[in-house]
Amino acid sequence: MDPAATPDMGKPYMRIPYTDVLAAPTIIPKSAVALSGAVAALHEFLAAPSSSLKAPPATAVLTGAGISVASGLADYRGSKGTYRVNKTYRPIYYPEFLRSHEARKRYWARSFLGWSTLHKAKPNATHHAIRQLSNLGLIQSVITQNVDSFHPRAHPNLPMVELHGYLRSTVCTSCHEELPRDEFQSELARLNPAWAAFLQEILASGALDTENPDERRARGMRTNPDGDVDLPGAPYTTFRYPACPTCLTNPPSTADGARVTVEVDADGAWSPNSTAGILKPAVVMFGESIRHSVKAAAEKMVNDADRLLILGTSLATYSAWRLAKQAKDLKKPIAIVNIGGVRGEEAFFVDLDPDQPGSQGARVEIPTDELLPALVDLFKQSSAEQPAHGASVFKDMLS
Repeated sequence: MDPAATPDMGKPYMRIPYTDVLAAPTIIPKSAVALSGAVAALHEFLAAPSSSLKAPPATAVLTGAGISVASGLADYRGSKGTYRVNKTYRPIYYPEFLRSHEARKRYWARSFLGWSTLHKAKPNATHHAIRQLSNLGLIQSVITQNVDSFHPRAHPNLPMVELHGYLRSTVCTSCHEELPRDEFQSELARLNPAWAAFLQEILASGALDTENPDERRARGMRTNPDGDVDLPGAPYTTFRYPACPTCLTNPPSTADGARVTVEVDADGAWSPNSTAGILKPAVVMFGESIRHSVKAAAEKMVNDADRLLILGTSLATYSAWRLAKQAKDLKKPIAIVNIGGVRGEEAFFVDLDPDQPGSQGARVEIPTDELLPALVDLFKQSSAEQPAHGASVFKDMLS
């Protein structure tokens, strides 16, 4: 049974966009089919002078789930993405999460099993290369759709917007206080000892260690993006989850001044008699709106940049696609590195000079964890062979 269709929830609220295969890309420039040509094209793209004669040119980066595949995490629309290999999968919808105790049990049980894999995963070569390109003065900001927190771990000093939130915390839907996910995970284990024992069994068996989705399915489980593990036939109805500790101690008031009710059972699990105190992951769930301040910050990063580099995303979500469209409307060069097609990508390159080497834009289909480290090496080589121009386009990374 899929997450969006538990018995009391009915049909999904909306169609998940772009779950079918998108059209194959046209590689730009043609030489970028090979790794060496792709590296050269992105070198041209990042090093091209800005229209305002800034030195160095400022690049904003927009990333998606594809860059975290090399860390062992599932993506959505890649060749082995969840929407490709599990046609019945649908994420839980925010309205369902809010109104259904049973839906929340199911969500948190699956998340409880998947958190260990997500928690121990680490940033990969792509994330570290972004840090190095930033240190070289070539990248000024990152906007990510990813909720795995790899970007802040790999390059904490680089300005960044987590467009869709993050899984490292939970947040109360009533008082909006956050609770670290590690603490929440410990509470889930305490409230669900049988599930905790089962988790230790599957961890000991290595069932969650393999990155091969076929092997995981053979062991009776499906892994999906964002730390979700599906066990067909599992007794999700027995699962319990804690209430918001802040609301439990000091129940908030409604807009009209009435006090809400937050009740727990003898062990501290949230009670269905409650009218508040529900904790959710600190991510933007499907059907939930991105905060205005987050949208504005992302838009400003695009506006302030000279160009936009898009990595590991099909731009299927409107929140990401609109940022690419913003860049195009502002006549900023765009480069896309993604395995497989990208939503409406032909419009981003329609007016390019076919003979340009990458400075005006590029479309590459090579894994970012191979491409970006090679790109860093080329910039280091360039900086070693010639002095930097103006305000240190190529900072010395060799010391």
